[in-house]
Amino acid sequence: MSVFHERPAQMTSSRACDALGLSRTDTYPRQRPRRASEGASPRQPRKLTDEQRGQVLELVNSEAHQDASVRVIYARELIAGRVLASVSTIYRVLAADGQSRERRAQRPPQRHAVPRLTAGAPNEAWGWDITKLPTHQQRRYLNLYLVLDLFSRFPVAWTISTKENAVVARHLFSHALESHAIEPGALVVHQDRGAPMIAHGYREFLDAFGVRCSYSRPRVSNDNPLSESCFKTIKYSSGYPGRFADIDEARAWLAGFIGEYSNRPHEGLNFYTPADVFQGRVEAVQAARQAGLDVHYAAHPERYPHGAPQAKRPPASVSINPDDGIIDATSILNDSAAIRPQAEPIHIPNGANLT
Repeated sequence: MSVFHERPAQMTSSRACDALGLSRTDTYPRQRPRRASEGASPRQPRKLTDEQRGQVLELVNSEAHQDASVRVIYARELIAGRVLASVSTIYRVLAADGQSRERRAQRPPQRHAVPRLTAGAPNEAWGWDITKLPTHQQRRYLNLYLVLDLFSRFPVAWTISTKENAVVARHLFSHALESHAIEPGALVVHQDRGAPMIAHGYREFLDAFGVRCSYSRPRVSNDNPLSESCFKTIKYSSGYPGRFADIDEARAWLAGFIGEYSNRPHEGLNFYTPADVFQGRVEAVQAARQAGLDVHYAAHPERYPHGAPQAKRPPASVSINPDDGIIDATSILNDSAAIRPQAEPIHIPNGANLT
């Protein structure tokens, strides 16, 4: 280092460092004094003595302050004209003594099972959710309740209300279960953990009807993907007005959209419509598609290097969080007779006391 400092005046520090193989950082003067020998840090002059630390612990753990926070203790002592240490210093003393934790009883971390569900036919599993529909009036929203059949994506029931509560949910499911002739023990209903979904009155109603409940994990929207996807389809559709004048306008627009959505080819169903799958028209639609493919193959076989095309069918099952250990909806339900699905989506108009 002495050679570096004795370099000629015209030689820059960079060139000298390159020639001597030094780092420029090592040539700067040190801003802090070196530590004492053997690497020990000098004692902080403001550090509390052992006696003072003992006084702080005795004060905090005294009967008068044992249930108070550090800031409350500090304020009480300051009012009495006594100051042993600052708030931050008291916290450091408590941390060193292993006492800097929440003194009040805390709820243990909650663990929720991953919902795993598979539907292999209509009316084996339904999923539902609630979304907000803005109005022209600021901070006023309508609530769209929408129930989808998981296997077919068919909207089995829907309603719009100014309220979001379990009473409307019970009203909706009471009509839906009756309209679709759901037998006790033949259905699983999947939902998130919103207030209407976990309300005791709603859950007791489904239990009394023999309907099993499945719940998403808190703050995990992927556990109810079909409902979330349908809500996005609604709000991103070209005709969506963005805001509604009143509940009657919202109901009129949704009625048209639900009818169009039910008869729109769905990519997740290999471009069958939800109504085709839900109402059992797959065989007829597949036969019509196959006839069209056969005609085209006969006219242009060179376009099919892998041989004659086969019309695809909808997926044999639809799953939520599929896994090797998946639980089918049918495996957790009692055996029941085949149910003929309702032909049309059910719009449940609210009564005057529910709107």
